[in-house]
Amino acid sequence: MLVQKENKIGETVAKNFRASKVFESYGLDFCCGGKKSIEAACSEKKIDTGKVLADLAMIQDINDINAHYQNWEPDFLVEYIINNHHTYVTNSISTIEHHLQKVVNAHGERHPETAQVQVCFTDLKNELLDHMAKEEKMLFPYIKKMCFALKNTLEIPAAPFGTVENPIKMMEAEHDNAGIVMKEISTLTDSYTPPADACATFRVLYNELQEFENDLHMHVHLENNILFPKALLLEKKMNQIFETL
Repeated sequence: MLVQKENKIGETVAKNFRASKVFESYGLDFCCGGKKSIEAACSEKKIDTGKVLADLAMIQDINDINAHYQNWEPDFLVEYIINNHHTYVTNSISTIEHHLQKVVNAHGERHPETAQVQVCFTDLKNELLDHMAKEEKMLFPYIKKMCFALKNTLEIPAAPFGTVENPIKMMEAEHDNAGIVMKEISTLTDSYTPPADACATFRVLYNELQEFENDLHMHVHLENNILFPKALLLEKKMNQIFETL
């Protein structure tokens, strides 16, 4: 896979998801920071762009599910995101909160950072639940309506928010906010490294939080770098078609 320094991080990962591991190894954000070029992102963190490009050059294209996201229709992507990532977030929250409370009760005095993690996770939970509800009630149904209209040569449906670009900008801003909170949790937990005196629940909790972050990265990547650009192109195509009629 030939990658240039001018390529955007998000687009690079969209073409080959294995690239995400390279960017993560250098601490480069491929989901919320996906619109930056590789060179710009490296420059901000004072990382050798050449080393990053060399690592990316070693990646071989793979023919698994990750390689096909770009080929999926927007309405299919919407259902995939809801069924996999939205469902995962909803189902994981109660378990993580339960374990967090147990750890704070048992270890809070020796490890006050756990109480801070609890506050951060509560903020993250509230933001994500509200965010996903808006997507499922407004943005995602509209994307599916546009797909249906295009397939059936129907006029583009009227949207209460004007252009699809408006809710997309809002969703991207909320993704950024969620990413900031998740980074704070990662910092507080020393990248999810349990202390030496951690009990089994403590260790399970940190594994759950790390898994939650990994899922969030993929979740945001699919939306910011694949679904949203497809939705914008779809709306543009629909407008062009009916302007000529």
